[in-house]
Amino acid sequence: MAGGGRNAGAQALTASQLRVLSLSTLFSSAARPGFGLFVARQAEALAMRGDVELVVVNPVAIAPQPIDRLINSPETRALPEQTRDWGAEVHYPRYPWLPRIGPRWNPALIARAVLPLAGRLHAKQPFDLVDAQFFYPDGPAAARIASALGLPLSIKARGSDIHLWGDKAFARLAMLAAADQAGGLLAVSGALKADMAAMGMDAAKIAVHYTGLDHARFRPLPRTETRAALVAETGLAIPAEVPLLIGVGNLIPLKGHDLSISALAHVPDAHVIIAGTGPEAEALRRQARELGLEARVHLLGSVKPDALARWLAAADLFVLPSEREGLANAWIEALACGTPLVISDVGGAREVVTSPSAGRLAPRDPRSIAAAVCEVLADPPTQSDVAENAARFSWDENAAQLAAHYQRIVA
Repeated sequence: MAGGGRNAGAQALTASQLRVLSLSTLFSSAARPGFGLFVARQAEALAMRGDVELVVVNPVAIAPQPIDRLINSPETRALPEQTRDWGAEVHYPRYPWLPRIGPRWNPALIARAVLPLAGRLHAKQPFDLVDAQFFYPDGPAAARIASALGLPLSIKARGSDIHLWGDKAFARLAMLAAADQAGGLLAVSGALKADMAAMGMDAAKIAVHYTGLDHARFRPLPRTETRAALVAETGLAIPAEVPLLIGVGNLIPLKGHDLSISALAHVPDAHVIIAGTGPEAEALRRQARELGLEARVHLLGSVKPDALARWLAAADLFVLPSEREGLANAWIEALACGTPLVISDVGGAREVVTSPSAGRLAPRDPRSIAAAVCEVLADPPTQSDVAENAARFSWDENAAQLAAHYQRIVA
């Protein structure tokens, strides 16, 4: 399936659109609407520009029966082969997930499942570029597809793909080979770019590509009134006069929600709400009970974007002591809602907390987190001052930078 493209890219630059095949294991679908929402939102912003036609391939892992029925929801198993969503043509090829040994073989298995589809699509209407929206397993899989189609390659790093998989020799070697093949790489923060270079990737190839933001959704709202309305709607027992903290992220150890709960013991009267789902839910509830904080800890589960924006605007502080991050979308969304941050000094945190109005960076221990929380609560910045820290982030700018990145690689 080698060759193809549009006359080695020359025609692509004079055509009205670049045609990009984007591989993303992270993508919002009917089965998991909140999963990879930031990738889907980026695709939508790119589609609205009109100069890039994006075809998304969102591979779906299928385990052997009967394990698959325990792993995948009926909605996941019922996903169609193709939809049109987020302004893009989206395909859902299935690939086999192998228990215990899956991570090592996922790039090859994904490429094998996607290549027949990619070949048919390319033969029907040629692509100019293959793009991966996550570095592992997407990057090495996309590298195989790009080689087979004779096309240039772009790969984006988002954080855990580098920090988690980079520590595993088999994944590190595959990522370095894919990075060497790629015409250009993206990182969600300057700090992540430095980590990629330290890992052995060519820094000259790496551009920083910050996340976007929906300013119409994530914006300051009257805090007292918004909080009162949400408490009335949900029935949560949160007194009106107490400090309200919020954390957003999967309920996994990496996010440090347990540290936020422990810190609550040192912040008098404060309540914390945590939006997210994951395997640590029961452990977090048990921790709150054992610390005598059960009445002050509220796990919201999965929260739709509009409701999440209201909760962020209603809270006094956003607290997320993650062990690792690239540059968390939730940080930017909280700032845009006028809510300052208390986050750990990881990834691109220093690129976001650039002024006292944006919040504080705190070591990952409960007393340090509590001290930072109390410091901000003692002299809170105005919502408008906090929101100004997020003014430079937008999906329009994100899409413009991504389109220019694609054009550079094809050129």
